[in-house]
Amino acid sequence: MQLSNYASKLVDPFDRLALRPETLAFLVSLLLLAIYNFPLWHHLFSIIPAGAGGLGMRIAFGAMVFAIFNLVLVTLSFRWVFKPFLVFLLVSSSAVAYFMSQYGVLVDKNMLRNVAETDVGEVRDLLSLRLFLFIFFLGVLPSWLLWRLPVKHRPIHRELMVKCALALGCVAALGLIALGNYQGLASLLRNHHELRMLVVPSNYLGASFGYLREELALNQQSLRQIGTDAHKAPAWNTHKRKSLTVLVVGESARADNFGVLGYGRNTTPRLSKEDGLLTFRNVHSCGTETAVSVPCMFSNMGRAGYDATQARSQEGLLDLLKRAGLTVAWHDNQSGCKGTCDRVAFMQLSHLKDPMLCADGECHDEILVKGLQDYIDNLKDDSVLVLHQMGSHGPDYFKRYPSQFEIFTPVCTSNALNDCSRESITNAYDNTLIYTDYVVSSLIDLLRKNQDKVDTAMLYLSDHGESLGEYNLFLHGTPYVLAPDQQKHVAMLAWFSDSYQQDFAVASDCLARERDKPLSQDNLFHSMLGLLEIQTGEYNASLDMFAPCRATETES
Repeated sequence: MQLSNYASKLVDPFDRLALRPETLAFLVSLLLLAIYNFPLWHHLFSIIPAGAGGLGMRIAFGAMVFAIFNLVLVTLSFRWVFKPFLVFLLVSSSAVAYFMSQYGVLVDKNMLRNVAETDVGEVRDLLSLRLFLFIFFLGVLPSWLLWRLPVKHRPIHRELMVKCALALGCVAALGLIALGNYQGLASLLRNHHELRMLVVPSNYLGASFGYLREELALNQQSLRQIGTDAHKAPAWNTHKRKSLTVLVVGESARADNFGVLGYGRNTTPRLSKEDGLLTFRNVHSCGTETAVSVPCMFSNMGRAGYDATQARSQEGLLDLLKRAGLTVAWHDNQSGCKGTCDRVAFMQLSHLKDPMLCADGECHDEILVKGLQDYIDNLKDDSVLVLHQMGSHGPDYFKRYPSQFEIFTPVCTSNALNDCSRESITNAYDNTLIYTDYVVSSLIDLLRKNQDKVDTAMLYLSDHGESLGEYNLFLHGTPYVLAPDQQKHVAMLAWFSDSYQQDFAVASDCLARERDKPLSQDNLFHSMLGLLEIQTGEYNASLDMFAPCRATETES
C-alpha cells in the first residue's frame, strides 16, 4: 500500500513542462533562427552596415524569418505529425548548419543534386568527430528533449480555431514588418540573392522539393535523340591508321594553381617538359559541381541554356560519336559519369583491389593509366576513351596522392578545413596537382610511344575549380552567379601526336597562339565533333575551338 502511494506520487519531471503546440512552435522557431542560422547572421553582419539603421535592418530581417518559421510550424502542429516533423527538422538542420559553417557552402537545388549523386567514398571523406558532435548537440539531444516533452493538444475544432488565429497573426506581422521596412528589405533581398540559400531550414527544404520535382519530371520523359545524321566526314578515308582520342575529365583542378598555366609554384614539373603540350589559360566551367558541369560539358546546350532534366533525357556528345561509328568508352575513378555515358561502354575502376594503387575503398588516379597499353594493343576501331579522375577532390586532399608526391609541406590532414592553416590547405591541394601532373604526363608518354601504330591525342579539361579559403569559402558548389573565379576558372591542356595532327589536320602552332583566347566548357561538344571530323547538323563551327587552326584552313 505504501509502495503504491509512493509510486503514485512519482511524477515525470517533463510532465510539469507540458506545452501547447503553438508555444512549442514559437520556441522551435526561435531556436532555429538563433542557433541553426549562425552562418546567416554572420553574413548579415558582413553585408549590412553598422549603426542604428543596420541594427534595425537586421532585427527586421530576423523578425520576418521568425514570423515565416512560426507560420509554417503552427500550421503543421497537429497531433501525430508535429513531433516527428520537428525531430526531422532539428537533426537535418544540425547537419546542414555544420557544412555551411565549416565550408561556407550555400544550399540550392544543384547542391542537393550533388549530394544525391555522390558515392560512399566521398561521403566518408566528409565524416568527422566534429560533425557527429554537431549533430548530437544540435540535433539528437534537442530531439530527445522535445520527444519527452508533453504537448497538450486541444479538441480538433478548437485546435483549428487557434491555428487560424495564430496564422493570421503571423501574416499580419509579416505585413507590418514589410510595410515598416519595405525600402531596406527590398533592397537587401534584391541585391543579395544568396540570403535565401543561407536560411535554415527553408534552403534545404526548398532545394529538396525542387530536386524531387526534376526527378519526377525526368521519369516521365523518354530519351530524345539528337544528331541522328552524325557520320564520319570523307576525310576519314585518307587516314592511314586507327586513332585513339583520350579525353581526361579532371576533378576540382583550378587553373590558378597549375604551373604550366602561370602559377608561381611548379606544380607541373613533368608537363612543363612535354614536347607539344598545348595550354589554354582562359577556360571557364559550366557549373561549380560535378553533377552540373559534367552533363553540361557533354551536352549541346551550353551554360546559358543548360537544364538538368533536359540533359538527362536527351543524348549527348558520346552518343553522337558512337552513332558516327567510333568506339566510345568511359573509365571512371570517381562517382560516375552523371548520366553522360549511360549508353557507351563503362568501367568503374575506383573499387578495384590493386595493392599498389588502391586502399580504403578508393584508388589513386594511376589506375586510369595502368592497363592502357593492353587497351591500345587490342584496339580494333577508331576510339574515344574518357578517363574520369578523382583528381583534387576535397576536403581530404592529402588522400588523393601517394606519399612520394607530398612535395609541399606542412599539409592539412583533416577534413575540417577550418582547423587548418591556409598554407597547409594549399600545400595539400598543390600536391594533388603534382600527382595529376605525373598521371597526365605518363598518359602522354604512353600515347607518344604508340604513335607509330595509332594516331593518338589527349585533351584534359577539369570539371570545375576549387575554393581554398578565399572569401571564407572551401571546396566548390557555390551557385554559379555567386561563385568566385577560383571555382569556375579551370585547367585545360591538349597534346596531339605528329601522325594525329597530319591525319586530323590540326595545326598545333596555331593552337599555341590561341592559348589566351576565352573558352568554356560550352566549346567541348562542338570542338570534339570538329576535331574528330564528325558531320552533323548539331555542329556549330563558331564554338569549335580547333576550327580556326585546321591545317587546311590555315594553309589557305
